[in-house]
Amino acid sequence: MFFKKIKKRISFLLLILSMPITTLAYSDYLIPGGENIGIELHAKGVLIVGTYKVGDHTPSEESGLKIGDIITEIEDNKVANIEQMVQKIDAASIKEVVKVTYLRNNIEKETNLKLYKDNNVYKTGLYVKDRIVGVGTLTFIDPNTKTFGALGHEITEKTTGQILEIKDGKIFNTNVTGIDASTNGNPGEKNASFEREEVKGTVSENTTQGIFGTYTEPLPSKKQYKVASSTEIKEGKAKILTVTSGKEISEYEIVITQVNTDSKKNKNFVFEITDSKLLEKTGGIVQGMSGSPIIQGDYIVGAVTHVVVDNPTKGYGIFIENMLKEAEN
Repeated sequence: MFFKKIKKRISFLLLILSMPITTLAYSDYLIPGGENIGIELHAKGVLIVGTYKVGDHTPSEESGLKIGDIITEIEDNKVANIEQMVQKIDAASIKEVVKVTYLRNNIEKETNLKLYKDNNVYKTGLYVKDRIVGVGTLTFIDPNTKTFGALGHEITEKTTGQILEIKDGKIFNTNVTGIDASTNGNPGEKNASFEREEVKGTVSENTTQGIFGTYTEPLPSKKQYKVASSTEIKEGKAKILTVTSGKEISEYEIVITQVNTDSKKNKNFVFEITDSKLLEKTGGIVQGMSGSPIIQGDYIVGAVTHVVVDNPTKGYGIFIENMLKEAEN
C-alpha cells in the first residue's frame, strides 16, 4: 500500500534530585485528517533505478555503480535533480570520463563513469529518478505547531524497494475520481486527479512511521480529538475517516480486534471494516487509504497503514502516539 524514523527530541529538566523528565512537544488534541492528498517527494540527489548497455559496454559495471545508489555530485558539482545531472555531464563529456560522487547506504563514495556514444550521443547506461509522486491520506494536524502527519508508513522507491531518502517534498489537493475495488489477494486502489498547484504543506521527513512536515494552509475548522495513548486503545467499535469520492470525507465503521502494545513500528493493532457502504464501494482497504485517521470515542487512536492481502476487509493500524513521537524530531 502506497502509502511513509525520526530521532526523539528529549528535554531534560534539572530537579532537586537531578531526575530527568521527558517532555513531549505535541498537543493533547489534534485536528483529524481524512483528506485525500497527492504527495511529491524529492530525492536527496539522483537515484539510480536501473541500468542498460551502450553497445557492447555496461558503464554501470565498469564504474561500480549499482541500483539504489544516489548520485550527489558530478565533477565535484552538486546535483539535486536529473536536469542538473544532465547539464554537468554534458559539460564534462568532452573528457568522456566523469567523476561521480554518490551515496550507498548513507556512505559517500566516488568513482569514474565512462561515457559511450550511441547515435552520436553520449550515454551513461543509467536509468535515474529524482522524485516520487503518489496518493495517500492525511492523518492529523497539530493545531499548535501546524505539524502534519500522513500515511503511517514509509514511501519506498518501487524498483529498488528502498525507503526514499528525501531532500524535501510537498502535499497537495486531489480529487478522487473512482475506486478499483479490492478482492482477496488483490488490493485495489483509489484513482485521483492531481491539483499540484494547490499545495497544502511541505514535507521534511519520510520515515517508517509516516511522512511529516508543516501544514501551510489555514487550519481547517473541525472537531479536535484527544490523543490516545497506546494503553487507552481498546478492542471494539471505532471509525475511520477517508475519501471515496471527490473531496468529501466520510466516516466508516470498523472494529478493532487486536491491540499489540509491544510493537514499536506501524502494525500496532488489527481492525476489520464492518461498514456495508464502504465494503460495497471498495471491497475493503485499498491503496491510497494509508493514513486514514482512526477514531474511537472522543480519541484519535491511530491511522490505517496496511491491508491484509488475502482478506482486504482486515488491516493494520499504527498508534497515533508512535506517529507523534516521530513527528517531534
